[in-house]
Amino acid sequence: MKYLIAFFIVLALSLAGTFFYFYSQVKFDANKIINYNPPLSSQIYDRNGNLLANIFDKENREYVKYDDIPPRVIEALVAIEDTTFFEHKGVNLEAIFRAAIIDLKEMRLAQGASTLTQQLIKNTLLTRAKKFRRKINEMIIAMKLEHYLSKEKILEIYLNQVYFGHGYYGIKTASKGYFHKELKDLNLKEIAMLVGLPKAPSLYDPTRHLDFSLSRANLVLLRMKNLGWIREDEFKKYEKFIPKVYNDTLTSNKAPYLVDETLRELKRMKGYDDIKTGGYKIYLNIDSEIQKIAKEAFLKAYREILKREKDDENNTSLNGAMVVMKNSTGEILAMIGGADYKKSAFNRATQSKRQPGSSFKPFVYQVALNLGYSQASEIADISRVYRTNDPKRKFWKPRNYERNFEGVITLKDALVHSRNLATINLVSEIGLDVLIGELKKMGFENLPANLSMALGTFGISPYRFSEYYSIFSNYGKKVKPVFIRKIVDRFGNEKVFESQKTNIEPSKQAYLIIDILKDVIKRGTGRNAAVKGIELAGKTGTTNNNVDAWFCGFSPEIQTIVWFGRDNNKPIGKKETGGRAAAPAFRYFFESYLKLHPETKREFDVPTGVMRTKIAGKTVLFTDISKPPKRSIDSVAAPDEELLF
Repeated sequence: MKYLIAFFIVLALSLAGTFFYFYSQVKFDANKIINYNPPLSSQIYDRNGNLLANIFDKENREYVKYDDIPPRVIEALVAIEDTTFFEHKGVNLEAIFRAAIIDLKEMRLAQGASTLTQQLIKNTLLTRAKKFRRKINEMIIAMKLEHYLSKEKILEIYLNQVYFGHGYYGIKTASKGYFHKELKDLNLKEIAMLVGLPKAPSLYDPTRHLDFSLSRANLVLLRMKNLGWIREDEFKKYEKFIPKVYNDTLTSNKAPYLVDETLRELKRMKGYDDIKTGGYKIYLNIDSEIQKIAKEAFLKAYREILKREKDDENNTSLNGAMVVMKNSTGEILAMIGGADYKKSAFNRATQSKRQPGSSFKPFVYQVALNLGYSQASEIADISRVYRTNDPKRKFWKPRNYERNFEGVITLKDALVHSRNLATINLVSEIGLDVLIGELKKMGFENLPANLSMALGTFGISPYRFSEYYSIFSNYGKKVKPVFIRKIVDRFGNEKVFESQKTNIEPSKQAYLIIDILKDVIKRGTGRNAAVKGIELAGKTGTTNNNVDAWFCGFSPEIQTIVWFGRDNNKPIGKKETGGRAAAPAFRYFFESYLKLHPETKREFDVPTGVMRTKIAGKTVLFTDISKPPKRSIDSVAAPDEELLF
């Protein structure tokens, strides 16, 4: 008798020792689930909450809390996978014994008896251990998890962890991916399809095997009916129902240029090294509807250039960029980085540096006005020869695009008609060193110290040029472009990005240039940019040999920069000027924008301090800084009439 007792004591101690051995081995693994912190995808949205892309490393996963999971999802999952889930302690002993008997009869591991808790362990803690040992580990970890975690928490982790096929991890990701729906909006058949997927994700993937997926879903519905969890009429209603399934790419990347730029901006910031696993919600200032019409306008003008130059769209170096910005805030509403991302991911809006040509001239004329020149100041539009320090080109003789000269011309007409000679002579009067000093105050850097600089012979990106043009469109206050609107981390903490403004000059001085740029569109080089029913201001830009074509302009609320050129820096075409190539894209955009936003402001405000006078029968604006020559004045508006135009 005492030997029998001793045997059972030794057996009990051995079993206990074995249990504690395995328990010690799985302690760390269990903590991985108890302290569950999976890699989460980040989402990029436009300003209105429309998804632009998912960003992730290896697993595309959005997290959903238990309280946000519909009860029907829980019922369907438990019905098909583990009916006694809310009754057992992690291990279903009855099911294990039943499976063991079947296994012994067939002399193989024919049937499993895993609970949802054990399935979670298999999905989370993959191991190369042998089958029986892994089973023991699963059982021990399952009991440990059930001790530390509530049933609800286990289900929450399970539904966020498991693979649902098609690259989707977690049920929230699968719901959005397959059905373009939030969990709360799913119908019973869609729920049944989702909870049936983890059994065999590839086999039941509805984008590949819809028939198998529907059969599996119907099995889930039948099980729910047999348990009395759904009514007969519900079963019949959804048994034949076939949901619409979307076969999306994993990233759902609808705007690759915008997504790439977002990642570049985040890389320049501190604290976002985990952007592909941290579960951030990134909201851009981009408006998808405005982005759409910008792309349409850009491509329409692009194809017209191809047609004129007889280029093959499938084999051309022609490209371009477009940046649409809100004047007062710097919010980037649309950005086109190129004609075709699949052919080239290089973002010409932000990464290229092209010569702005004559579109830079308004800054030169703004400096002149701020130094006391007026719209009526007379400038010599005559040819001169300049000696250079370049041994290969000892002399430089600039010329007008029209290859003629006017002799004497007003400052306003010189800019309206983009006269190169008048501009160079104006710089000579001001002094190159004075001009560069004043341009530096505006923020320009690394400007070449030569007269040709005034004709835009330096490189700048369309995105950066947008910032400088805001000096005009925002009435003397330079606004730094704001691409990202806000970032929300996985805990709900928000970081909001606001515009940075710099006072450059009084609004009355900026308006003098606005007035001239309005005339550029009415009667100057930018006539192709005119749109009926709205005041627009802007400037064309064309570089030597028609290598670059620009149009930089704005309405009272929206600013748009357009550039076209060839990636190999060869000429676009003999007649492809800023007015012919780029201005139409500007016009097409604003024609569509007015239809989209008919409420937009259509007339520019005139700041206090701007007055008008008539010189030689022509109306000229002036301020107390930019005074017209007294000998030429025909009449001056009275002070109380100074805002009447």
